Amino acid sequence: MTRSERAALALVACGALVAEVRHIVEARGWRADFYGIPATYHMRPSQIVSAVDEQLQRIRDHYNKVIVVYGDCGTAGALDDVLRRHGVQRPSGSHCYEICCGCGFGGLLERDPTSYFLTDYLVRAWDDVVVREMGLDREPSLKETVFGGFTSVAYLRQSSDPDLLARAQRIADELGLPLSVEDVGLRELEIQLARLIQEPARL
Repeated sequence: MTRSERAALALVACGALVAEVRHIVEARGWRADFYGIPATYHMRPSQIVSAVDEQLQRIRDHYNKVIVVYGDCGTAGALDDVLRRHGVQRPSGSHCYEICCGCGFGGLLERDPTSYFLTDYLVRAWDDVVVREMGLDREPSLKETVFGGFTSVAYLRQSSDPDLLARAQRIADELGLPLSVEDVGLRELEIQLARLIQEPARL
């Protein structure tokens, strides 16, 4: 397939960020196809690596540019090895907290290193990806094991949805921890996507 026959842009995105990425792409009027990877793969990062690799093998030759919207996400560099092999880029950052907050996340972590961080996605999917995936519904005593080391919950709020704020408060109450809210919005994610889209493709 020649360059002129390929579509312009594909975004392979973690399910934890795909709604926010889609919102930005639509607001900016970018034309892109989306390919989601289940967010639950964060429980076993090797699944992220294999799923992204398989997706890139399927689609890489059909697009002039592919961007993978992931951090390293616990893959210890294995995801970046896959991206280099396919000539594909991703936003900078170790995880979605850094992607959404930029360099400001380091300050948040330094200020309160024992906070448990929530994003909009985690608030929306709490019962599925945390409670049920970790088995807290079947073994409530695991809550102390998993969250006993945290002293607060920090909600990195990307939208101003009052329902999500109420859910975040409910989560903090369930954990017996105080809630703080940091309005991070989508600006840092948008800046990173715009930079990657403007950069020449690594073919």
